[in-house]
Amino acid sequence: MVSLHILASNRNDRWEQEGADLPLCMAPRIDMLGTGNAFLPHGRHHSFAMIDGRHIIDAPPTALAGLRRRGINVADLRTVFITHVHGDHVFGFPFLLLERKYISDREGKKPLTVVGTPFVKERLTHLCQLAFPGSLDSMIEHVNWVMDDKGALDDGWSWERFKVHHDDAVEPHGYRFQHPNGASFVHSGDSGPCEPLYDAIERSDFAVLEMGFPDWVPSTHHHKPMDVSALSERCSTPLGLTHTYIDDASSFPTVLESEFPEFQDHVKHLRDLDQIVWDGAKWNLHSNQQ
Repeated sequence: MVSLHILASNRNDRWEQEGADLPLCMAPRIDMLGTGNAFLPHGRHHSFAMIDGRHIIDAPPTALAGLRRRGINVADLRTVFITHVHGDHVFGFPFLLLERKYISDREGKKPLTVVGTPFVKERLTHLCQLAFPGSLDSMIEHVNWVMDDKGALDDGWSWERFKVHHDDAVEPHGYRFQHPNGASFVHSGDSGPCEPLYDAIERSDFAVLEMGFPDWVPSTHHHKPMDVSALSERCSTPLGLTHTYIDDASSFPTVLESEFPEFQDHVKHLRDLDQIVWDGAKWNLHSNQQ
């Protein structure tokens, strides 16, 4: 594992490589359990982030596999933040409830909160009924559904939800998170360029930003390399790219593309199992690159 860190200088933060791993402790941490888009490029699970081993952003089809790969007990999850209800972001939700019911929390002692809109509750409830009719009804009933646009968690994290530019039919949102020790970051969900997202990024220490399409795709619903380049010129907030269409290293034929666009130093292509750790002043990237 290669360690990288951000050098903070009047918000002109940049990533710089170090020769040794930084220690992992109880500081705020983001684990990238998946970094691929809906088409699963080689070497990637669906885009999936976890905060401090307890809170997850979305529940993609590969969620349970991603948690198992990282050695996370599903019963230890406390919060699920839903950005929108496209299948590659929520179709893993029934399997998380099923696992908790029959494997890791059989006595139902561990509470679970889902943060989203009323539409999210409706869709996830329907999804569970389709996936395992009758089996998850009791689990759904005991979920703590939080539908506010702002809130706080018991461990100090506060969050705010904002609308982003994606398919309106799935109620797309991004989230901004703030910790009492000063750490802040944004998760874009799925979004093309838009001011609510960029405003949140500009006032944060780090952003997990999706780059779901190559430049030649005629859509504004995802960031493309040219959009990432434009944003990196506009603001100095470090950007970690996820939801990518680009294969990781693989011996198999390329799914779509395998070449990584080059960006400014404060923009990095994230990989599955990368960790981003707060050291009290800046976010540090621990890359899974060998």
